[in-house]
Amino acid sequence: MTETFRLAPMAPFIRWLTWLLWALPVGFAVAALVGPRGVGLFWIALLLVVLYGAVWIWWRPGRFEVSAQGLALVFPGRRAMIPTSDIESASVVDPKAFREQFGLALRVGAGGLWGGFGWLWTRKGWVEFYVSALDRYVLIRRRRHIPLLISPEEPRRMAAMLERQLPAPRR
Repeated sequence: MTETFRLAPMAPFIRWLTWLLWALPVGFAVAALVGPRGVGLFWIALLLVVLYGAVWIWWRPGRFEVSAQGLALVFPGRRAMIPTSDIESASVVDPKAFREQFGLALRVGAGGLWGGFGWLWTRKGWVEFYVSALDRYVLIRRRRHIPLLISPEEPRRMAAMLERQLPAPRR
């Protein structure tokens, strides 16, 4: 049986930042229509729209699926599977608990446009992340890969379900 968890709704700050970032290509397009350097500004606007589309299609998961096989991160343009055998643990953490475990994090990837997606560099090394909420995350520790930080709509239920999928001796 597969359970589906949508990506959590955007935090108000992320929603505001997303609107602000979308104002950039709109602003460049308007300036292209009225300014003397119209063609160059139009291409900048178009480039931004293409980049934003790439983030939406390949970097922002729409949902997560938990099954006996593991955890699937489902993006509009791709699907990534983390097998149950690679999952060591799944727990709910808030920003304070994450900082206590990993220290300050430096983001490498997309940030502010519908959430944060990519990697975080921390004092303990890299963490892969796909978040749209800022209050609670699911931290997935993996055996063969770097930890994964995600923000599903129901983090406690997802973490509990992932934990139940793990073989008893490995918990």
